[in-house]
Amino acid sequence: MALPSRKEVPTDLTWDLSALYPNDAAWERDLTKLATEVSKFQTDFTDQLTTPEQLVAALTALEAIEQKATFIEHYAFLQQATDMTDPHYNELLTKADQALAQKDAKLAFFTIQAANNSAETLEKVIQLAPRFASVIRHLKQDKKSLLAPQTEATLALLSPTLNAPENIYTTARAADMEFLDFEVDGKTYPMSFVLYENTYQYHPNKEVRHRAFNAFSQTLKKYQDTLAATYYTKVASEKTLATLRGYDSVFDYLLSKQEVSCELFDRQIDLILNELGPVMQQYARLIQQAHGLEQMTFADLQIDLDPDFSPKVALADAPSYIKEAVAPLGKNYQDMVMEAFPKRWVDFALNAGKETGGFETTPYNAHPYILMSWTNELADVYTLVHELGHAGQAILTMQNNSILGCDPSMYLIEAPSTFNELLLTHSLTAKTSDPRTKRFAYTKMLTNTFYHNFVTHLLEAAFQREVYQLVDQGKTFDGAKLCSIKKQVLQKFWGDAVVIDDRAALTWMRQSHYYMGLYSYTYSAGLTIATQAFLKLLAEPQKEVAAWVDFLKLGDQLPPLEAAKVAGVDISTETPLKNTIAFLAQTVEQIKELSTQLD
Repeated sequence: MALPSRKEVPTDLTWDLSALYPNDAAWERDLTKLATEVSKFQTDFTDQLTTPEQLVAALTALEAIEQKATFIEHYAFLQQATDMTDPHYNELLTKADQALAQKDAKLAFFTIQAANNSAETLEKVIQLAPRFASVIRHLKQDKKSLLAPQTEATLALLSPTLNAPENIYTTARAADMEFLDFEVDGKTYPMSFVLYENTYQYHPNKEVRHRAFNAFSQTLKKYQDTLAATYYTKVASEKTLATLRGYDSVFDYLLSKQEVSCELFDRQIDLILNELGPVMQQYARLIQQAHGLEQMTFADLQIDLDPDFSPKVALADAPSYIKEAVAPLGKNYQDMVMEAFPKRWVDFALNAGKETGGFETTPYNAHPYILMSWTNELADVYTLVHELGHAGQAILTMQNNSILGCDPSMYLIEAPSTFNELLLTHSLTAKTSDPRTKRFAYTKMLTNTFYHNFVTHLLEAAFQREVYQLVDQGKTFDGAKLCSIKKQVLQKFWGDAVVIDDRAALTWMRQSHYYMGLYSYTYSAGLTIATQAFLKLLAEPQKEVAAWVDFLKLGDQLPPLEAAKVAGVDISTETPLKNTIAFLAQTVEQIKELSTQLD
C-alpha cells in the first residue's frame, strides 16, 4: 500500500506554521523587508565599526536582521521537509536560500571589519553589552582565518551551491529512489525508505526482515556511484575551504567551529571502537541465541531481544509517556515541553515525499518544530523525547541569550536529547519489579539510546574519518571505495559476532549526517556528558537538576570543556567516556542476568 500524499494526512498530525507566517504573502513581504534592512545595515556600518559603541549598535541591528531571516528560512525549509516532491515547497526553499545567501554576502564585511579591532576595543563591547560575549569570542578566534572582504562575500553567495549536495542526497532518497515490494509466504509487503528504517529492520519475522533488507539494498546499490559523487562534491568543497582559510587539515578546519581539538575527536572514536565493540558483540550473541539464529547478520542487529514483549504505543498515549519521563527535571521543564502537544510543535504524519528520520529546529522567538513519522512503536517515544530534549534546550537558550549567541558548540548539541532518552528508560524501569519488563526497558535503553548514538552514529564518524583522511591526502573515491571503507569499519567493531556482507557496506548511503561536517561523532560525545550527568542526578536529584538546567541555558556562552563542567562533567580526560562504556557493560550484564532468570 502506497503512502498517502501530504494533502491526504489529517491536520492534527501536522505541525502548525502559523507561529511564523499566516500565509505565503506575509512571507514574501518579509523577504522584501529583509533586503531593505540588509541594505540599510551596509549603509550605516560599512567602515563605521571602530568603536565599542558602533559595534554594539551594529550587533543590535544584526539581531533584528537574523530574527527576520530565521523566520524566512524556517517557513520555507519546514514545508519542503514535509514533501520534497512538491514543486511549490521546493520553489519557496530556493527563494529563501537565495535571499539568505544575498544577506550573508552583503553582511560579510561586518565580521572582517569588526575582527580588525583591538582586543581592548572588543572587550569593551562585552562590558557595554554582555549578551554579545560569545560573538566577540568567535571574532577573536576567526580573525586569523578570515579572507578578503570580496572573497568572503563571494563564498556567502555560493553557500546554496556549496550546501547543495545534502539537498541532492535527501531529495534522491525521498523522491527518486523506488523500492520494490517483496513477498513472504504469499503476502506482499510494500517497501519504502521510511518503512524499512522505521518498521522492517525491527521486524521479528526473519524472512520478512531479510527480504526487506535485500530489497532495500538492491535499490541503494543502484544509486551508490551517484551518491558517492554527490558526497565527494561536499567533502572536496570542505577541503578547499580549509585550504583557503589556512588550515593544513580539513579536520582542523571543521573542528575549529566546534572549539574542539583533534584529540577529543579521535578519543571519542577510538575508545568506543576498541572498548565498546566487545560489549556490543556480547549483546549481539545474546540476540542470536534468543532468536535461534544460525548466524547473526547486519539485518538482525535491530531486532528486539524479546519481540513478543514489545508494546505498541498509540500516538494518543505519547503525552503520558513524555510527561512521566521528564518529571525529574521539575514542573517548569515538564510544563514547557508538554506544550508540544496542544500547540502542534510536531509533524507526526507518515506521507510520501517526507524527509525520513527525525529532527528538531527552533526559530528564535517562536516555538520549536519537530519532524518525525509516528508508527506506533516504542522507538517513536524515544525519538520524540529525544527531539523534545533539543526543544527544551532551545527554549531555555532563547530565554537567556541573544539570537547571535544561542547555538552551542556542535560537540554539546546531542547531550540534552540523549539525556531525555535516559529519563524515559528510568521512568519505564522505576515503576516495575517484573524482570521481563525491566529487561525490556534496559534493552530499549541499549538499543534505542546507546545503539543509535554510541554505535550507529559513532560508526558513521569512524567512516567519515577515513573519508576525510583520503581527501586530506588529495585522493578521491567512488561508491565501491566507500562501501569498502564502511565494511571495514563495521567488521572492526562487530568482529566475528556479526556477519558483515556487501549489503551492510551500503549503510553509508542511509544518513544525511555526512553532509553536516564532523557531526556524527558528537552524538556519542553528547551522550557521554548526558550519561554522567544523569547518573549524578539519580544520586543527588535537587542539586543536579539545577546544574543540568543551568547547562541547558548556556547557549554559546562557553566552549565545550567549560560548558560540560557546568553539568558536572570533566571531558578534558577520558574518564567520563570510560565510565559511560562501563555503564553500558553493566547494562549488558543486567540484561544477561535477567535473561537467565526468565529462562
